[in-house]
Amino acid sequence: MSKPHALLRIGLTYNKTLGMRRLTNTPSDLTIGEDDKLYVLCRGGQGVTFIRTLTTNDDDLLAFNLVGKGGGGDGGDFSVEGQYIWPAAVAYHTDGTLFLSDEGTNLISHITTEGKLLEQWGESGTELGQLNRPSGIEFDSSGNLLIVNAMNNRIDRFTTSGKFLDSFGADGKEDGQLNMPWGISVSDDDNIYVTDWRNHRVQIFNDNGKFLSNFGNEGSEDGEFKQPTGIAVDKNGDVFVADKELSRVQLFNSEGNFVQKITGDATLSRQGLDFLYSNPVALRIREMTPLEPQKSLRNPTSVKVDSNGAVYITDYASHRIQVYKNEVLPLTAEQIAEPLRSPTLFTQF
Repeated sequence: MSKPHALLRIGLTYNKTLGMRRLTNTPSDLTIGEDDKLYVLCRGGQGVTFIRTLTTNDDDLLAFNLVGKGGGGDGGDFSVEGQYIWPAAVAYHTDGTLFLSDEGTNLISHITTEGKLLEQWGESGTELGQLNRPSGIEFDSSGNLLIVNAMNNRIDRFTTSGKFLDSFGADGKEDGQLNMPWGISVSDDDNIYVTDWRNHRVQIFNDNGKFLSNFGNEGSEDGEFKQPTGIAVDKNGDVFVADKELSRVQLFNSEGNFVQKITGDATLSRQGLDFLYSNPVALRIREMTPLEPQKSLRNPTSVKVDSNGAVYITDYASHRIQVYKNEVLPLTAEQIAEPLRSPTLFTQF
């Protein structure tokens, strides 16, 4: 699918908050499944790492542990078989199952959405076909698994059963080279977007791994990064990048030009409201506390988008997911003037 010639941007607006402390402790990644279900990887909260299933209406459906033992609000009531130390990312497959990367074991896990282990594969090392702290994972248009091989400074492609197919990237700071990459996203036109963590930029490759372009540099100004983590490309070619250290998510257009940023607008989630309303002490604390800081993002690690323009941000240090809506209208070449030499938006409609 080709991206639109241009976009009329209506607004990037806050929609709602999902999850809460004890329900979605330290969410580090999420993936979007069928039937409005979100599978949230919660890493390290209270010594328990788990995957929790939420609906987009904030219904808590299921949770199962990967590391440690939870129960009740902290993690799930049972643990998945297999080896897990430091799960990093989760991806939903079209067959209705989940794939999970683990930085500690260098294994890829294939599990059901109910928490049954189907397969684990992966070999530690630096040679082709071996993994060294795998982080972000995503599927290409052929259904193969792209893995960010972080400490090997490359992107590897495997079948879902673990057969190595190909690789691209090398250690360095030149075009097409990587330094501890983290996140990955595949656009509708099969281009591969990678957050180049230690090089403080986003790099774009075609499906064969050929370098196309990059954008960003180290800094805290608009369009700059300080160790970017998660990334997502929507159907219109807009690029969302989680800037964890600067507690923001930035939006770029398909040309890599900065558009705007999200710093947080959270309100209470439905789960949070139910908890507070039945807890007199928590109600009093909230009544006595300034709310302005409570809405801000704190160390967001991941961002995902769906086909309807919803943007899901894992608000890691605030134990929740903030949801936004990216509203745009596609424009043809006949509907919009050619680019101007010195554009200024001097009126507000």
